[in-house]
Amino acid sequence: MKEIDYVSIGERIRGLRKQKKWTQEELAEFSGVEPSNISHIERAATKVSLPTLLHIANALGVTLDELVFGSLVKSRNVSVQMIDELLQDCTPQEMQAIAEIVAHARKVLRRFTESPTE
Repeated sequence: MKEIDYVSIGERIRGLRKQKKWTQEELAEFSGVEPSNISHIERAATKVSLPTLLHIANALGVTLDELVFGSLVKSRNVSVQMIDELLQDCTPQEMQAIAEIVAHARKVLRRFTESPTE
């Protein structure tokens, strides 16, 4: 079982807060969490509870997956979002080429991971 990485969660919260150009006090106001608690969470000086994390995620407009991604073993939603961000500025032709590359790569990977038929 993987341990929860509170340092990374705090860093993600701080980064998302700064992207919005919010102070800790503003995030506290929008999330209903005490400002001192926001500071403790961002510095990983305290273990954040699930309800608090949910309030912060809602205030920041992100999913819980996005906040704890590094602590999860697998997160399809975050992976899809990461891919979507990478493809945002692609032209339709580039998107088609990337889709064909991914389809081919999947076929090759599956060929190597399938058990041989007898």
